[in-house]
Amino acid sequence: MIEPTYVMEESEELLFPGHLACQGCGATIAMRYVLKALGRKTVVVIPACCWSIISGLFPSSCLDVPLIHTAFETAAAAATGVRAALDVQGQEDVNVLAWAGDGGTFDIGFQALSGAAERNENIIYCCYDNEAYMNTGIQRSSATPVGAWTTTTPKGGLEDRPKKDIVPIMAAHRIPYTATANVAFPDDLYRKVKKALSYKGMKFIHILSPCPTGWRIPSSESIEVARLATLTNLFPLYEVENGDTWRVTYHPSRKMPVEKYLDAQARFRLMSGEDRDQIQKNVDKSWQELLKRSG
Repeated sequence: MIEPTYVMEESEELLFPGHLACQGCGATIAMRYVLKALGRKTVVVIPACCWSIISGLFPSSCLDVPLIHTAFETAAAAATGVRAALDVQGQEDVNVLAWAGDGGTFDIGFQALSGAAERNENIIYCCYDNEAYMNTGIQRSSATPVGAWTTTTPKGGLEDRPKKDIVPIMAAHRIPYTATANVAFPDDLYRKVKKALSYKGMKFIHILSPCPTGWRIPSSESIEVARLATLTNLFPLYEVENGDTWRVTYHPSRKMPVEKYLDAQARFRLMSGEDRDQIQKNVDKSWQELLKRSG
């Protein structure tokens, strides 16, 4: 792993206890560390998603920063408006964070996200990815991986399309900074958010965020399972600067088979051995392509 540019110092807690998340929710862990990196001078924009519930009922909030709830498809558009308003007021030192799930990023909100990226809006967009529409009943999204069970796959069937590769798509917009992160590697996540702050323009961070309910895992194993996603190279940690400079930020010390990650989750229990072998081949190929891009 590359030595972190920023060490996670003792910083103010901006996420209060008493939120409404399920036990073991990765999205709350992700928010905690992202806000630690961003600091109090931050405005958070949240579309319809799990975090619409987690934050609490109006007028209460578990976040100690300004929070704006917006429509499902408008996270990036609303954040753009907040950024423009702050700039007019001369508050250019206030960070604007768009915080959305995979449904509001990969699917419903992609048009606004792509538009904001094309304009290079000066916002930070974080997608906490739990790989389905978990808040409304575990429906599949374009972030749902091959072989996963959801409530909208046919009875006895599984997701048969590959997960949308969102980071290369965002990097293709030539924005200043794009990265993957994982709640099981908080130092890497913290460093990337800090690094994102050094750039003016659009920043996009894709965070793997386990959902015990949708992934069919015990809540006590969220971090362990999330860690396996990276140790098996299924969810590698890397960053892309200006769309063309790729850098792997974590190299597993030893190769672990993808089957360890799949076996840990009941949502994959119906997969055939042949399908598992194909996923391993796909992961190996993608990892080699990433290493080649990273030089």
